[in-house]
Amino acid sequence: MISGHTKTLVILADPVAHVRTPEALNARMSEAGIDAVMVPAEVAPGDLAATVEGLRSIRNLAGLVVTVPHKTAMPALCDSLSQRAEIASSVNVVRRGADGRLHGDLLDGEGFMRGLSSTGTEISGKRIFLAGAGGAASAIAFSLAARGPACLTVANRSRAKAQDLVTRLTRAFPGLEAAVGDGPTGHDLAINGTSLGLKPEDPLPFEPAELLAGATVAEVIMQPETTALLDRAQELGLGTHAGRHMLDGQLAEMMDFLLTSGDPQI
Repeated sequence: MISGHTKTLVILADPVAHVRTPEALNARMSEAGIDAVMVPAEVAPGDLAATVEGLRSIRNLAGLVVTVPHKTAMPALCDSLSQRAEIASSVNVVRRGADGRLHGDLLDGEGFMRGLSSTGTEISGKRIFLAGAGGAASAIAFSLAARGPACLTVANRSRAKAQDLVTRLTRAFPGLEAAVGDGPTGHDLAINGTSLGLKPEDPLPFEPAELLAGATVAEVIMQPETTALLDRAQELGLGTHAGRHMLDGQLAEMMDFLLTSGDPQI
């Protein structure tokens, strides 16, 4: 039952209809007996700064979850950042302090890793192809790099953006073999870290047929649960890893960060 004591969480996205986080997190908070509720808010990029500034004055706001396309714009709107959010230049969770200050962190990568681990997918020694260099992809890239892959190839529509991510990765992990590439040839794990697949008419982010036999194709997209990319991978007899695993991996971390942080108001 929502009351005047209920803490509020807001998820910011554009569009917002496809996000599954509110229903999943609300169910978990209800099961745990936590008096909090998450509501979705569709906010255009040009309105993000004004929206965030307004939200920071809501005293019963516990925090925000931030998703496409706002993750890389959010760091500039926070008062402080975690080290990983600062390095990746991306934020997907924001905790509001009692004084209205906003602290940003990045849980996409660790949530994705937890999802991979839950299905027995290892990173160490793998040749990994990552499509995308935006907020989610950057978070995943840094979490991958920390787990010792044999190599990491980043592809993006903007090669300059892909190169910037590779530069930041190799600076943070000097022993990492990382490069900008165009396709997944010769890799045994390929990850779609882009928004391609949200719409039925979207092209594939990469061609799974170029992967090594026995490779795995992983998604960050949660709705639809089975994207055209995963369908194509299944047709080829490749392993698949749906985006829902990433969501499952993130929920516990989000609850801990936003609701059990030790802040006296939360």
